[in-house]
Amino acid sequence: MVSILPSSQQISIPAPAAKSITGAVRKRDVTDSDEAELHTPSKRQKVVFDPEVNVRIMEEWEKSPEIVREEVRRGLERHASGIDSGYDQIKEIFSTDPREDDAPSSSTTRNYILALISNVSLLGKSCAGLVHSVLDSNWLGRDDAFVTLYVRFLGNISSAQPGYIGAVLKMLATNLANIQSATGHLPNLTVVRRPQIYSRTHMALRFLLQLIPSASGALSPILAATFPHPSDSKKVHVDYVKNLIRLLEYAPELRAEVLSLITERLVKIDVQIQIEMEDLEEEVGEDVVHGVSYTANNSMENKMSDTDESDAGSVSSEDDLDEEAQRIQEIKSNIAKMDAILDMLFAFYEPHFSKTTTNDSDNVFSLLLAHLGTIILPTYRSRHTQFLLFHYAQTSSQLVERFTGLCITTAMDHRRPMIVRQMSTAYLASFIARGAHVKSHVVRDAFAHIGAQLERIRFEQESTCRGPDLRRYGLYYSLSQALLYIFCFRWRDLLATPEGYTEDEDPTTCDGEDLIWSSGVKEILIRSIYSKFNPLKVCSPSIANEFARVANHLRFIYVFPLLETNKRIRLSQFLGYGNSVPAYNQPSRETALSARKDESQYQLDTYFPFDPYCLPISKRWIKDDYLEWKGIPGLRDPEAGADSEIEDEEDDENVDIVEEEGTETDGSD
Repeated sequence: MVSILPSSQQISIPAPAAKSITGAVRKRDVTDSDEAELHTPSKRQKVVFDPEVNVRIMEEWEKSPEIVREEVRRGLERHASGIDSGYDQIKEIFSTDPREDDAPSSSTTRNYILALISNVSLLGKSCAGLVHSVLDSNWLGRDDAFVTLYVRFLGNISSAQPGYIGAVLKMLATNLANIQSATGHLPNLTVVRRPQIYSRTHMALRFLLQLIPSASGALSPILAATFPHPSDSKKVHVDYVKNLIRLLEYAPELRAEVLSLITERLVKIDVQIQIEMEDLEEEVGEDVVHGVSYTANNSMENKMSDTDESDAGSVSSEDDLDEEAQRIQEIKSNIAKMDAILDMLFAFYEPHFSKTTTNDSDNVFSLLLAHLGTIILPTYRSRHTQFLLFHYAQTSSQLVERFTGLCITTAMDHRRPMIVRQMSTAYLASFIARGAHVKSHVVRDAFAHIGAQLERIRFEQESTCRGPDLRRYGLYYSLSQALLYIFCFRWRDLLATPEGYTEDEDPTTCDGEDLIWSSGVKEILIRSIYSKFNPLKVCSPSIANEFARVANHLRFIYVFPLLETNKRIRLSQFLGYGNSVPAYNQPSRETALSARKDESQYQLDTYFPFDPYCLPISKRWIKDDYLEWKGIPGLRDPEAGADSEIEDEEDDENVDIVEEEGTETDGSD
């Protein structure tokens, strides 16, 4: 209020007329002197402003914490009796946007939080609306004292009223990503940046998990439910995954669930990229990957930025792009998203495999193997996620054997779906072929295991085989293609004396004699190739042709006549024989490759899960673990005249030619 008169001046005010007992006004007798006094001009007072008066603005009066506590108690008690006026006023304190002019101050809101803590026993189910208003209020942008008191409230309400624990955890999990910049910009308060907002959320989560250990079980499904949608931006995904990994620092009991969740969502993004890439022309697909690589290399320092700026502005408006350009933009966004997440996962796992003790690395690798068996293998055409296993399996010889052993065991497990067994075979072959730290003896052992299974299947089923049939003998062809693939990459390790030749040396020109192969290598492949199953017809043509070139150059086996004969065989003619069934061993989800309508639909895809790694940022983790394809010295590229090479070597006396006579590749008995 404003004072406008000096304290020395006073205004005389006539006494009010007295009332009778009944309430009627009794007139006071007016004497002549009184009337004269009233009409005397000198008696009138003039209101003036004194320049010496000290004008002071009184601050808004705020209720004391004691008064607020009593108000809240009465409001909650009356709400229980059906009187909601006070209850609604309390709700309005928290539901009002703090940016509005009539919003309560932070100190007022803090007093009400303190009052709710004192009356937490009254916040039952009937007060759910009030509790959710408190949970939905902006507390992350307040001062430290307010945040501390708010976290205390979260602990009290979760302990005293367990029914709210799910809502509390969901609110906190939601704040692990996609925080709006306005959250930390409240009037008359210091700006709170995104990193500090995340730190406050983690402080609250840590406090709750320590206060209520059983909350971990409720948190795991909530984290899955609040995981960003695949269409969300890279920044939202990166922030959320980064915060999930940070969560594991104080909640290690959630490690298995959290890492499985991240891997599962990463595989979905991975597969979606492959589906979209298959629909693009090859040249366009290469341009997309190159574009992502260029962008990543030019923004490396900003890929994990924690500023408050949104990344939405970095993407061109969809209104300005045609349909094809929008698809390409979406693919690029998903590739960058997957690259960033994989880079974080590599960084998370790396310390566990760099320590001197093996217990931790064994436990973490067991977790990775579980992800392979339950998430990656059953998912068709994952492209990059599996490189986590590729990298860490090669950190020790024991882990190499564990990985290859699991693949072999899964491939031979009759209880597993056929598609999983076939995929496991592809993983084994690709790992053996591409792993730079896979020793020669491991290559030979894996080759022998696969060969033994081929021999078993051939012995058991060749007598009833009428011709090549992928749908009936899917595992046999997967095993055969695995051997062909391993042979093309690791033929040196299959020699009886692999250390006798260097990579730059053409082994066929050393002494003019045939190479000596490890026991069983040549025999197994010859019996398989010229069996009734005719794997060279069903295996991927690119794999079969490359094997023919390599084997011919090494004087291992000459199969070009068989390839020519196979060109005249129609695989569809064998579908009616025996007990051939629908493609139980092929993925049921239709893709650009699985939806083929020509003869190629009866052949294996060229899918090997450890084909070249193309993600620009995270590829640094596997660059020393990976074997790139290297041509054999002396063997010309097929585009440079392979046909003339074949003609020149057809008459070579040192080439092993296995006659095709007696084999049944045309479906006759």
